Amino acid sequence: MQVNGEGKTPLDKKTIGCLFRTKTRGRPFGSGAGIGILGGLIGLGGAEFRLPLLIGVFHFAALEAVILNKAMSLVVVAFALLFRARTVSLTILMAHWPVIVNLLAGSLLGAWLGAGWATQLTSRMLYRIIAVLLVAIALVLLLGHNPDPGPARLTDIDQALLGILAGFVIGLVASLLGVAGGELLIPTLMLLFGADIKPAGSLSLAISLPTMLTGLGRYSRDKSFAVLGRNSGFLWVMAFGSLVGAFLGGQLLGFVPETVLLPLPAAILLISAWKVWRQGR
Repeated sequence: MQVNGEGKTPLDKKTIGCLFRTKTRGRPFGSGAGIGILGGLIGLGGAEFRLPLLIGVFHFAALEAVILNKAMSLVVVAFALLFRARTVSLTILMAHWPVIVNLLAGSLLGAWLGAGWATQLTSRMLYRIIAVLLVAIALVLLLGHNPDPGPARLTDIDQALLGILAGFVIGLVASLLGVAGGELLIPTLMLLFGADIKPAGSLSLAISLPTMLTGLGRYSRDKSFAVLGRNSGFLWVMAFGSLVGAFLGGQLLGFVPETVLLPLPAAILLISAWKVWRQGR
């Protein structure tokens, strides 16, 4: 490496990027807590907001950010399921086992294929897909996050086939974004299967766990999976921050006006989508 006239080694773009990442990665707990609060306010884990942060603030490559996001989501969902066990018991969940099996039949396949697809895409294309999916999630938040529960619209074979198809799409999206998929699972459980909001939240978590494990299993075949080992401390600190933030977000729920409860996160997702899209350039 050449040295300039003052005896100092010039920094290329790659070196500057490494120094910047080292500095920003010192704030994973606060970032995780902020994401957790936002997710807790709207009843989600916050992975949708974490992914743009991993890309735009902490400067992970698209695929590495997705894998990190998936691992953190797994930690958050596992603890969330335990926390909800006092309200929605395992007995209640097992009473809905046909619904769980129905959606898993599609989501496991979707998660495996989605993760395999993500490892084959160019970084630019993956950035673009992430941006489009973030826009779609924003629309879901605005239009379908709190659908009115009611009786299942379909029965028997038609319902089962639609459940498999819905599960496949949800597993695909969850793998590509590294999220649990609750923002899609909960409306599906309520509209397609007529589940009430409380069991729907826990059923969503129960379906998400094996779906995320399947996606991570497929990602483990790619060299980018090593990002988990290189950033294990970062992962656990940010995941813990997300858990703390989710708890605080739930406590703050009564103080936030309903008029901004969903539009604000949706607006954040749209801005994030634009930034991720530009990142792909």
